[in-house]
Amino acid sequence: MRAEFPDFRLGTELATSFTATLTERQGDAVERIPTPQRLVDWLAVHGLAVESCTTAQIEHARELRESIHAAATATAMGASPPASAVRIINACSMRGRAAAILTPEGNRQWRLSSASCVDDALSVIADDAISIIAGERTGRLALCASPTCRAAFFDTSQSRTRRWCDMNTCGNRQKKARFNAGRRKNAGSTE
Repeated sequence: MRAEFPDFRLGTELATSFTATLTERQGDAVERIPTPQRLVDWLAVHGLAVESCTTAQIEHARELRESIHAAATATAMGASPPASAVRIINACSMRGRAAAILTPEGNRQWRLSSASCVDDALSVIADDAISIIAGERTGRLALCASPTCRAAFFDTSQSRTRRWCDMNTCGNRQKKARFNAGRRKNAGSTE
């Protein structure tokens, strides 16, 4: 029987979706890639299919994830990214040999140098992080307003005022908490 793992949070941006493989960072943290196979699963969902992953590779991936999170958080707060995070992101970006290809349908797809090359997949994620953190894309980095989450996300909404990393999780939880607090307040005032 396969162990049950928390669902992946699938955002629209590769790098910030990758940082969401660890959620509730300010509360009871939820690791969404606890095993090498879960990293393989996550990469496949994002078009970066690899056949396998070692324990060393998942540790390397987590190091990249935390570096992206640190750099994105600093950028969202108007600060410079930590030098150690920049070094790790750059090293991951340079290590891989993935190539972007154009599909017959006119879509971008990544071709990894081999089906076992996790480094190629991580380099694609690092490249995406660089383009977001460097401000090369239309949008803004922001931090989730949930006090237990505080995930960095890339806001591409028209007004650039999004408050939640994911409306279906953090946003919904906050709205439900406000609703329940209002009900308790109203129940107390009618007694």
